[in-house]
Amino acid sequence: MRLSLSLLAMAILLSCEPKAGKVESSQAELVSAKPGPVPALVLEALAQARSDKRRLVVYVGASWCEPCEYFLEAVKANTLPEQFRDLRFLKFDNDVDEDRLAAAGYGGQMIPRFVLPGREGLASERRFEGSVKGPEAIANIAPRLDALLETK
Repeated sequence: MRLSLSLLAMAILLSCEPKAGKVESSQAELVSAKPGPVPALVLEALAQARSDKRRLVVYVGASWCEPCEYFLEAVKANTLPEQFRDLRFLKFDNDVDEDRLAAAGYGGQMIPRFVLPGREGLASERRFEGSVKGPEAIANIAPRLDALLETK
């Protein structure tokens, strides 16, 4: 009898444990791009983002870029506007990845650069690049990102 009660108690406790699976995050994410062909990396990241119920944006920045620093800090500090909380940014460094980005259509003239992935992992025409310097960078980027994503 005592063994049966113990087994019953254990079964009840185990049934109360949370189920395995992805817990949805309440903030935007940055994922650094790995080495390799950009289209394949983008397709992989896009599939994972969809699986995780996120939208993917290809982000291109550089360590010396002041608006990029403000943007990265805003993502890390979870201070981007609420409508961006389901975004996953696939992060590339323009100084390191310029050639492979250009080969896949993600090249440009300015940074930061935000591009929506297109067919076969190549860049779409939907993009914007550049921002103002200083703390106003996020106020400059946010409405343009919103328009890019058509979240209004």
